Amino acid sequence: MASSVLVNVKEEVTCPICLELMVEPVSTDCGHSFCKLCITANCESTVQEQGVSTCPVCRVTFQFESLRPNRQVASIVEMLSGLTLFPEADHCERHGEKLLLFCKDDGKVICWLCERSQEHRGHDISLVEEAAQEYEEKLHKVLKKLMKDEKELEKLKADIEEERTSWKAGENNSKGNQIQWEIENVQTVFKQLRVTLDAEENRHLEKLTKEEERILNSLAESDKELTQQTQLVRELISDVERRLEGAVMEKLQEVKDPMERSKSLTPKKPKTFPRTKRMVLQAPDLKGMLQMHEELMEVRRHWVSVTLAPSNNRFIGNCALWRNGRLIQANDLFQTWNSHSGFLGTPAITSGKHYWEVDVTKSCDWFLGVSEGRYLNTTFKDSVSCYQPNSGYWVIGQQNNDNYKAFDESYTSDPLTLALSLTVPPKRVGVFLDYGARTVSFYNVTNHGFLIYKFSNCSFSGNVFPFFSPRMSVVPVPYCEPSV
Repeated sequence: MASSVLVNVKEEVTCPICLELMVEPVSTDCGHSFCKLCITANCESTVQEQGVSTCPVCRVTFQFESLRPNRQVASIVEMLSGLTLFPEADHCERHGEKLLLFCKDDGKVICWLCERSQEHRGHDISLVEEAAQEYEEKLHKVLKKLMKDEKELEKLKADIEEERTSWKAGENNSKGNQIQWEIENVQTVFKQLRVTLDAEENRHLEKLTKEEERILNSLAESDKELTQQTQLVRELISDVERRLEGAVMEKLQEVKDPMERSKSLTPKKPKTFPRTKRMVLQAPDLKGMLQMHEELMEVRRHWVSVTLAPSNNRFIGNCALWRNGRLIQANDLFQTWNSHSGFLGTPAITSGKHYWEVDVTKSCDWFLGVSEGRYLNTTFKDSVSCYQPNSGYWVIGQQNNDNYKAFDESYTSDPLTLALSLTVPPKRVGVFLDYGARTVSFYNVTNHGFLIYKFSNCSFSGNVFPFFSPRMSVVPVPYCEPSV
């Protein structure tokens, strides 16, 4: 009952123009009240002759100047502003009317008074039942998507947890092994660098010590000779002075002897060692060594396990294949080995980046690299010409112990090979194939990853394979596992 009374009171103090509680209420001569701003705007738009306006409710005319403040209505509005007439969820908090409509533009449930207000004028309005049915379908779609997203997030979280567990497991999995291998490799490389630097330091110090000893011995010998020469000169001086002080006969007796001795006695100038001409020690290029090592570490991230392909290599020439697929050695049972024989490895490569290493420690005659497999085990009069890029081979090799070559076009006396100068003979050779970039690079792992040679713009036409030829070597040559 009290609520209905309050509703009636609220209707009495609601502005007929804006349908809101009146602000600064004023009354006309006919007794109707309005917001001051609302009735002012209405008068400006409907003013007639001599300042006469019409009441928006009863259409009775009035003078704008006759408007008077309605303090009683203002007091009621002030009291109602602090009250909640309808706490129920299905009633409008502002107007107290039932919420039967839905504004699609604002996404709000409204009452019929809200619909007529300026706030929702011109908006897309529908009944709440119709809007509920429409949005129920949309919400079902949203719910379905969210549930799918939740499952995906749970799977991703599980994958991350599994990934974290696998990394934490350390030595029990390949990822842990890879990190551990990289840690050990870094430690080993820097240990080798320190050993190399210590050895270089000791070598230079020993060289300087020996040089100092040689110089001091030479100077001591020169000092000894000068002492002897000084003694002879002093003896001759004494002899001449004695003759000059003696009698005439004494002066003339064997007078030519001191004169001849004086002529033959010439001071011998000792060998000296000027400091300004000494050679300054050139320190090793540590920055370059570290850059080479970093490049090697980067390509080693693309390590692949290479084995020989038994189906292709089972009965090739003068070689025997070990069971593990990793070792090659010459076999004296056959004498038909021709210099173009070789082995293809697996995997077959058609894309991506791949790196492997070959141990050539005990071999002094070998070819290795990448091949498309053309002309394999075919006898040619000129075997060198077959190892060219235009024949599907990108290889380097060693012949006659220290003669290193790249089988590529050159401007030397041999246009089919390019001589390579290696300061450190390789014991392990790394091969890096970047199929997408069309490059094949060879690294001297023994010399901190020094780049031996790089083929660019390789015209790969399909599958390419790791290639190795032990030639006439009688020792096994293994493809290496990742290790330090």
